[in-house]
Amino acid sequence: MSRIKNIVFDFGGVIVELNRPAAVKKFKELGIGNIEELLDPYRQKGIFRFLEEGSISREDFYKEIRKITGKNIAEKDIDQGFHDFLMPVDQKKLDYILELSKKYKVLLLSNTNDITMSWARSEKFSPAGKPINYYFNELYLSYQLGCMKPDLVIFRMINKLAGIDPVETLFIDDSEANIAAGKTMGFKTFLFGKENSFEEIEDKIEYYGNI
Repeated sequence: MSRIKNIVFDFGGVIVELNRPAAVKKFKELGIGNIEELLDPYRQKGIFRFLEEGSISREDFYKEIRKITGKNIAEKDIDQGFHDFLMPVDQKKLDYILELSKKYKVLLLSNTNDITMSWARSEKFSPAGKPINYYFNELYLSYQLGCMKPDLVIFRMINKLAGIDPVETLFIDDSEANIAAGKTMGFKTFLFGKENSFEEIEDKIEYYGNI
């Protein structure tokens, strides 16, 4: 029996609810006709994936969007498509994470990009005016690590970089594929859906502490 010492949170779908239709609408307005194929709630495709895995820079992404659309689109308009993907953050969730951080190491592991994280790292992120890094001990982000969930390598990286043991770690994600990968690596897991609440996290911790 191993006591839970660490909690690893996903970002989109767990910390922040997603509004894919709004993002699709915005990118279609910009002229990206196949955006529904490219923009996935769990793992992007095409140039959107390249941005999230860090194989192209933010600046090169802007250039590719302009090339695809044949338009000289302003950076702020491209950024808005990513912002439209995200619903307003629930401050209660963030306050709950702060309470958890008094007893556990709390980490973020996300397939994300520089555009989204530039916003998240600003005071615009939360109703309290605090950036996302205020609420977590560390952020582990796909575009910086050069790999994405559910690839097992990203789990190995967080184990090493954060100095955590998977059997002492609760991994919370809304993707079944990511949860399956976490289980393969030995993490305790919580598949988080729209029907779930953060109050269930401590129930999961208690459950895993008794098996």
